[in-house]
Amino acid sequence: MHPSPSETGAGTLDLVYQAADLFRGIEDRVRVSELRAEAAERAQVDIINATERKLLDASKALEEAQKRIEGQQDRLMALELRAETAEAEARDAKRTLELVDDAIRRRLLLPNRNADGRSTDVT
Repeated sequence: MHPSPSETGAGTLDLVYQAADLFRGIEDRVRVSELRAEAAERAQVDIINATERKLLDASKALEEAQKRIEGQQDRLMALELRAETAEAEARDAKRTLELVDDAIRRRLLLPNRNADGRSTDVT
């Protein structure tokens, strides 16, 4: 037996409703997927922006650290130069002191001696 045209029409209508429900379900899933994709993109953009800011901050901090290091190196070089100068002056002062000490011994402490160490006293 063949189904009647009203049964066939009702079955067809039921299939159309099922297809419409299926398409609505697919559209809903597509909308949800699109919303999730947009949220993921926004999160990615936020992460990229935050990372760029952090990199910029780190770059600035590195530049400042390099400038401080260069300044410390300049000060260290200046201090080393001052130390070398002070050492040279100390050596010169020591030589001068030795010469003064020698002159004092020769002229004040040993006034009656020749350069060869013999006494010039007449007895």
